[in-house]
Amino acid sequence: MVMDLPVMPPVKPMLAKSVHEVPRAPDLVYEPKWDGFRCIVFRDGAELELGSRNDRPLTRYFPELVELLREALPERCVVDGEIVIVTDNGLDFDTLQNRLHPAASRVRLLAEQTPASFVAFDLLALDDRDLTTEPFAKRRRLLEGILDDALTRVHLTPVTEDPAIAEDWFNRFEGAGFDGVMAKLTDGPYEQDKRTMWKVKHERTADCVVAGFRWHKDGNGVGSLLLGLYDEHGKLHHVGVASSFAAARRKELVDELAPLRENALDTHPWRDWADAQAQASGRMPGGVSRWTGQKDLSWEPLRTELVAEIRYEHVIAGRFRHGGRLVRFRSDRQPESCTYTQLDEVAPAELAALFGEVRQR
Repeated sequence: MVMDLPVMPPVKPMLAKSVHEVPRAPDLVYEPKWDGFRCIVFRDGAELELGSRNDRPLTRYFPELVELLREALPERCVVDGEIVIVTDNGLDFDTLQNRLHPAASRVRLLAEQTPASFVAFDLLALDDRDLTTEPFAKRRRLLEGILDDALTRVHLTPVTEDPAIAEDWFNRFEGAGFDGVMAKLTDGPYEQDKRTMWKVKHERTADCVVAGFRWHKDGNGVGSLLLGLYDEHGKLHHVGVASSFAAARRKELVDELAPLRENALDTHPWRDWADAQAQASGRMPGGVSRWTGQKDLSWEPLRTELVAEIRYEHVIAGRFRHGGRLVRFRSDRQPESCTYTQLDEVAPAELAALFGEVRQR
């Protein structure tokens, strides 16, 4: 059977601009920003497809959601939302990433052991109606009427028009694994691949050891810096990368880092990074990414003598959740001083509290 919907895959999800404070205007509504995989659900009768923001189908990785969403959604619709893993301590993005496994038998096992949830936040089509030109307020009302969120692991994202409540979500629910807060125009259409929303995310800085780098995909400069922090036993762990350099800066970094490449591997703490167990632990660079397939993640080691101040959003399982940004190099800091103790500890928050509070309003 071939799908025949008024909005057909692939769909490029609507995007958001980053801002530093919760925007305030009478025509805005606010939602929590979920930390998971963005997913557009297409349902046409028995056919159901889970599409990602990168046009890579997610259907095969989450068979438990396919069955669940057939119960939760009407016969013909297109819904925008997020796939998440919910635990007692909040959202678990690391476990979610582990669900992207190539072996079908492993996918089935993980679906039973770590079942995913779906959070709906927009409605693009219903029956024969393309709703993308309708205002968000109308799309939200229709979504509330068609989603069966009484089912386990199906949620309708909370919304509020009160910026004070949005600020409260931003500050209080970070410990549950939320990325921040989204703001949307109540009368805005759904504009694919356009940054017509706003996202407010936590920003912090940490001093990290620069332990290596990866070449940019064009081969003409540094694409990313590999970052490390020391634990209480003096072991240097890979905590993430700093990237998004302008073309001119990528070339400058090649020259700046050149002296640190000499004999870097001789005493490098990650010299055995290619060991399969080291890669599996997630604390070493290298290896094949589940999400990027065969993307080259090889790296060039540097002597661990350089310290960089890095802007980051939040930390999950000892690593930066998203790529960091280089603020500056710190010649005044010793690498040994770059430890985990400088990172903010955010207390876990109960996810159920967020839904419970909003339903009472």
